[in-house]
Amino acid sequence: MNDLLRSFVRALANVFHPRMLWLTLMPFGVATIVWGALLWYFWQTLTGTASGWLDGWALTSAMYRLFDAVGFSSLHAVIAPFLVVIVTIPLIVLTVLLLIATLSMPGVVKLLTRRPKGHYAMLEERRGGSWYGSLGHSVLTTIVCLVALVVTLPLWLIPPFFALIPPLLWGWLTYRVMTYDALAVHASAEERRLIVRNSRWPLLGIGIVSGLLSSVPTMLWAWSVWLLPLFPVVAAVTIWAYAFILVFSALWFAHYCLHALERLRANEPQYPAISAQPETVSRITE
Repeated sequence: MNDLLRSFVRALANVFHPRMLWLTLMPFGVATIVWGALLWYFWQTLTGTASGWLDGWALTSAMYRLFDAVGFSSLHAVIAPFLVVIVTIPLIVLTVLLLIATLSMPGVVKLLTRRPKGHYAMLEERRGGSWYGSLGHSVLTTIVCLVALVVTLPLWLIPPFFALIPPLLWGWLTYRVMTYDALAVHASAEERRLIVRNSRWPLLGIGIVSGLLSSVPTMLWAWSVWLLPLFPVVAAVTIWAYAFILVFSALWFAHYCLHALERLRANEPQYPAISAQPETVSRITE
C-alpha cells in the first residue's frame, strides 16, 4: 500500500470520529451565517444585475430563442440565478477552506498526535510555523490563486481547458494551504520545505482529488435554483457538505505529511540540508 492510499484509508477511518464531526461545525457555522446573510439580503440585487448583464449578450438571446423553440420558455427566469450560484460557489468553498485551515486543522493534528494512541504520538514538536504564519500564508496563497484564476478565465471557454484549469488551481491552493498547517507544529521550517519539495506531485494529487470531491455538493446548488423557497436550507446543507469534505481533506493531508515527516527523521543522515546544519535547524525551531 503506497503512502497516498495508506493516508487516504486512515483519513477515511478518522473522518467519522466525533471530534472530527465537531470540527466541521465551526467553519460551517461561520460560513453559513456570513454567506447566508449576504445571499438573503442581496439575492434580488445580484440576480437583477446578472439578468441585465446577460441581456446585453447576443449569445443569451440565441439561447433564449432555443429554449422557446423546444418549449422551455420558463428557463429564462433560471439563467440569472444560476449564474449567481455559479459565481458564488467558488467563493463559498474558498471561505470554508480558509476556515478549515485556521480553525479545524489544529484539532486534526492534535487528534493524530495525541499521546499515547495517536498515529504520530512520538513525533517531536519543532514548531516551524505559527497560527499567524498560517493565516498569512493562506491569505497570500489565496491571492496568488485568485490572480491566476482571473488571468486564465479566457481559457475556460476553450475545451479542454475549462475541465483542466479549475481542478489544477484548486489542487494547488488546497495543497499549499493544508500542507503548511499539517506540519506547522511538528516540523521545522526547513523540514516543511523539504517535504513539500520532495512530495510536490502527490500533494498536488491529493489537492486535485479533494477539489473534485468538493464539486459534488455543487449539484445541490443547481437544484436550489429550482427550489427557491428551500434555498436557505439547501445552502446550509451544501456548506456543511463542503466543510465535511474539507475536514476529510485535512485528515488526508495530515496523515500524508506527518508520515512523510516520520520517514524524513528516520533517515535524517540522508538529508545533509538538515543533518549537516543542526544549529540552523535549532534556530529555526526556537
